[in-house]
Amino acid sequence: MAKFRSEHDLLGEAFVPSEAYWGIHTLRAVENFPISGLPISSYPELIRALAYVKEAAATTNIELGHLDQAHGAAIIRACREIAEGALHEQFVVDVIQGGAGTSTNMNANEVIANRALEMLGREKGDYEVLHPINHVNMSQSTNDVYPTALRLATCFAIPKLLTAMSDLRHAFIDKSKEFDDVLKIGRTQLQDAVPMTLGQEFLTYAVMLEEDEARLREAIDLMREVNLGGTAIGTGINTDVKYATRSVALLRELSGVELRLSDNLIEATQDCGAFVQLSGVLKRIAVKISKVCNDLRLLSSGPQSGFNEINLPARAAGSSIMPGKVNPIIPEVVNQVAFEVVGNDITITMAAEGGQLQLNAFEPIIAHSIFKSIEHLVGAFTTLRMHCVEGITANREFLLERVSASAGLATALNPHIGYENATLIAKRALAENRSVKELVLELGLVNEADLERLLHPISLTTPGI
Repeated sequence: MAKFRSEHDLLGEAFVPSEAYWGIHTLRAVENFPISGLPISSYPELIRALAYVKEAAATTNIELGHLDQAHGAAIIRACREIAEGALHEQFVVDVIQGGAGTSTNMNANEVIANRALEMLGREKGDYEVLHPINHVNMSQSTNDVYPTALRLATCFAIPKLLTAMSDLRHAFIDKSKEFDDVLKIGRTQLQDAVPMTLGQEFLTYAVMLEEDEARLREAIDLMREVNLGGTAIGTGINTDVKYATRSVALLRELSGVELRLSDNLIEATQDCGAFVQLSGVLKRIAVKISKVCNDLRLLSSGPQSGFNEINLPARAAGSSIMPGKVNPIIPEVVNQVAFEVVGNDITITMAAEGGQLQLNAFEPIIAHSIFKSIEHLVGAFTTLRMHCVEGITANREFLLERVSASAGLATALNPHIGYENATLIAKRALAENRSVKELVLELGLVNEADLERLLHPISLTTPGI
């Protein structure tokens, strides 16, 4: 059997490996874009989404009488195999590419066409029987297929992040309950402030995550609006008047995602605002979890000359020169993912801004950046939960000693002894290395029974005078 088959395109003849399901357009792209080394198959959600788009298009064209049953049935069967995970290794175009995603669309067209040809008992490359463009790409353009598939793929990917965020949130909730009775001194600007519980501190992290989950659900709703049927610039040229509405309805059924057709396909074909919005939310998520990791690193610093309030699970030896050193490597790796997501957001912002007239040619880098942010955040949240948060312990006795010795307790007595007296007590406590309680009793400002009530953990950490 020949090792190569000959195919033709606008530029002339080229030889494609005979066993490859992709064809000459994909070959050109592989040669043209040796950029990241990552093929589009690195994002299986995108390949699955492309298969659904192509199946919806073929089914619609059959229903409208533009594609014959034999060709259409073979295309549909090929699409279903790909949607279920087959032939993903044949999607070899680099994720970063010129051409507004044309190479990705052509890679899909060729793989589907050649698999369909096999099903019809024909050889790969026998395009006179079934053609990648004339049949598989009927009523379509890259400019509606690619953004529709990208939006759908994003809808497939986001639930994984929501799950990882929810799991981490519940881990923080569990810790907040475990630490509910652990009193500590809160800080503002890294200086001692007023008492709180460690449970309150950890519950705050859970609430922050819950807010971001809500923002992410709002952002993903924008991704459900698609421009399928708009073809080249949104005017719907080369399509049946019923094509757009029907193909989107079928795509909704196939994917299980509540997609909706844009009211203005010309606007939808050129506007990348939804990606900017989603990326902004991903950045928000990254920034906030990075702040949480900063806190965990700070609270666990020491163990002898730092805050030493909590202990993070030891995951690895921390130094090649300092024996016994253990570093907060899990929060550190999450910090680095956050930095990357912020950078990806800048890339997406500039790519969206760089669009011109009726099309944005830079959606491939938007896709790459969005999927990287989502995937790496999923990994970061999962790692933080499993290898850090679930194993955190509190240095209870040390924290209690710190609270008892803190001049910050004077703030809690403001309503009862007055600001001037509280200031005097705080200054003397620091200068004389004595406790607030001792000085208040010595000066006779409050009797011992009332002082015990006022300095009770409940009184110190909840509203009430």
